[in-house]
Amino acid sequence: MPDLPRSLVTVGAGQAAVAAVRMLRRRGFDGPVTVLSDEPHLPYQRPPLSKDFLTGESGSADLVLLDEAWAAANDVVLRPGSAAAAVAPGEVVLADGSRIDADAVLLATGVRARTLPGLAGERVLHLRTVADATRLRDALPAVERLAVVGGGLIGAEVASSARARGIDVTVLEAGQLPMLGQLGPGMAGFCADLARDHGVDLRCGQEIGSIEETADGVVIRTAAGPVAADLVVVAVGSVPNDELARAAGIATDPVRGGIVVDDACRTSAPGVFAAGDVATRAAGEGYLRIEHVDNATTQGGTVARALLGKPTPPAEAPWFWSDQYDLNLQFVGHAPADAEIVIRGSVTERDFTAFYLADGCVRAAFAVERGGDVPAARRLLALGTPVPREALADDDQDLFDLLDSITA
Repeated sequence: MPDLPRSLVTVGAGQAAVAAVRMLRRRGFDGPVTVLSDEPHLPYQRPPLSKDFLTGESGSADLVLLDEAWAAANDVVLRPGSAAAAVAPGEVVLADGSRIDADAVLLATGVRARTLPGLAGERVLHLRTVADATRLRDALPAVERLAVVGGGLIGAEVASSARARGIDVTVLEAGQLPMLGQLGPGMAGFCADLARDHGVDLRCGQEIGSIEETADGVVIRTAAGPVAADLVVVAVGSVPNDELARAAGIATDPVRGGIVVDDACRTSAPGVFAAGDVATRAAGEGYLRIEHVDNATTQGGTVARALLGKPTPPAEAPWFWSDQYDLNLQFVGHAPADAEIVIRGSVTERDFTAFYLADGCVRAAFAVERGGDVPAARRLLALGTPVPREALADDDQDLFDLLDSITA
């Protein structure tokens, strides 16, 4: 077995980097560890930025993932405001020209908000960083009409947070339904109804042209007509921050971007790893990149195990969650386009789990106010064998008992 790395530098300080660092120290890794961030903040979590942070239920201190006290106690060097300019096996070059040597480098550079041509100005905001969220939160008290471009997770959560403040919200979604590709028409329709029932003016199939600032707000030009607002939030996806890898000759997805990794999160460069939103893995004839905190945490742990010489655990189905309009929504797996949907619970009462079946096997699940069903759903996905539809739909049937009966 080759010698294991004795030092680590993470380029990025988000969920993946922190998960790797925490696991390394818990498992006895005692070499030098440095965490670099180009933002002037301690490592922080992003999911609350579009939810509790916007509504004022949490503050900046609640976002911190790794504080100075823990770092000092565990001999971890935190370097906020330290942007990397180049990476190579065994070395990171900073923007100020200084260099840090390390046996292993973890690229956890994340993603940035995607922008749209013609949509810019003082009243046009994006949401990715704590600085973005602070600007939006501080602006909302003076906003009566908010326009959100994009009906995905971030757009839906911003709309929900704004409605909680009593703001009139218009959501402009390019697709025929929000999150249609992830959820399929039935459950995407549920999300559309949820937004509309809470007072959101959801307009689907909208082609955005340009934006014009006026004396008292903005006007968004669409193919269906103008939309007036005081403020616009553009939430149309993200762009992976893979420039450092590209400059270093490390393999990236040439079509959609992202740093290509193997099952252990190794890149094509020796001693260089990538994890989190920026990392992409081969899937069929293309690549799959997953943007959510659960995947970032898992991949951070995978990197730590690799550095410790431990085997890589089996990959789990992707999982994400969202809080909207006082409801908790969770999704696990990949929904086949032609999936059969079996409902457990009541869609009308907004208390259900929708199981997506293909060839009788569970391939995905969408849980609304049913987080307790998700662990069982994940096991059903991993099982990969046909499941009785009647049992899935029976609310009196314990899912773990069902699992036991199938495996027996």
